[in-house]
Amino acid sequence: MTQYLEFEKPLAEIEGKAEELRALARANEEMNVADEAAALDAKAAQLLKDLYKELTPWRKCQVARHPERPHCQDYIKALFTEYTPLAGDRNFADDLAVMGGLARFNDQPVVVIGHEKGSDTKSRIERNFGMARPEGYRKAIRLMEMASRFKLPVITLVDTAGAYPGKGAEERGQSEAIARSTEMCLKIGVPLISVIIGEGGSGGAVAFASANRVAMLEHSVYSVISPEGCASILWKDAEKMREAAEALRLTAQDLHKLGVNDRIIPEPLGGAHRDAKAAMASVSGAIQEMLDELSGKDAAELINDRRQKFLDIGSKGLAA
Repeated sequence: MTQYLEFEKPLAEIEGKAEELRALARANEEMNVADEAAALDAKAAQLLKDLYKELTPWRKCQVARHPERPHCQDYIKALFTEYTPLAGDRNFADDLAVMGGLARFNDQPVVVIGHEKGSDTKSRIERNFGMARPEGYRKAIRLMEMASRFKLPVITLVDTAGAYPGKGAEERGQSEAIARSTEMCLKIGVPLISVIIGEGGSGGAVAFASANRVAMLEHSVYSVISPEGCASILWKDAEKMREAAEALRLTAQDLHKLGVNDRIIPEPLGGAHRDAKAAMASVSGAIQEMLDELSGKDAAELINDRRQKFLDIGSKGLAA
C-alpha cells in the first residue's frame, strides 16, 4: 500500500477512488468500470506531474524522508555483487547505522560504505534511524584505510538526518570520530565517490561525502541542519520549517549551482519510491560515469582534485 505525503492528499483521493471502482468490479463481474477507472488514472497521472513539476524545498525534504524510498541496503543488493560486509571499529562495537564492506561494482572491486535507516520499526530501531555513533565513523575510517592500502575505489551512499547526539556517543568522542572520518576522506589516494540518496544531514553526512565526486538524487537534500532544527534556533518555532528549508538552500538544484554537488541524478516521476528499480539504474549509470572520470589518475592527482573541489566551494553564488 502506497504511503502518501501530506501534499499528495489530493492524489491519494483520486487513486483511492480508482482502486475502489476496480474492487467493486472484481466483486461483481457484470460491472464495467474500465472507462471510469481509466479516466481517474489519467487525472491522477496529470496531478502527479503537476505536483512534482516544481517542488518547494520543504516538499523535497518530505520526499527525501519518504519511508518507502530505497535505502543503502537496497542499493547494495541491486547494484553490487559479491558484497562481503565488514563489521566493527576494532575498538568498541559494531554500529548498525553504518554498513560497509568489499564488493564488485560492474565487476570492478570496490569498497562500499553507507548509512542505513532501516525499513520497518524493528530495523529502524536496530539501525538507530541511520544516525551513526562514533564506532560507525571509526568503522568507515577502517574501511577507507583498507581501500587505500589495496587501491580500491570507495563508494559512499549517504542517507542520514545527522550523527547521533546521545550522551554515550558524545562520551566516546563523536565529534572527533566525524573529524577523523572527514580527514580520511580527504587523504586517501583512491577515487572516492559519494551519492546522497536521501537526507544528507550535518557533519554526519560530510564525514562520508568529502569526495572527489558528489552526486545527489533529484529530490534528495543536503544541509548543515534540518529545517526543523534551524527554525527552532532562529525563530524559536519548529513550525517555521518551510521558511528554514527555503533559506538553507538544501536542494540538489541549489547546491549544484553553488558547486557543492557535481551532478544531479534524475528520479522517476513521483520520487525514487515510486519506481525503485528505475532510480537505482540511474544511480548505477552515474556512479560508473564518475568512476570513468577518475580512472587513470594517480594518488597525488586524486588527493589534489578532492582538495581543490572543497577549496572552490563558496566561489559560486545563486545570483542570476
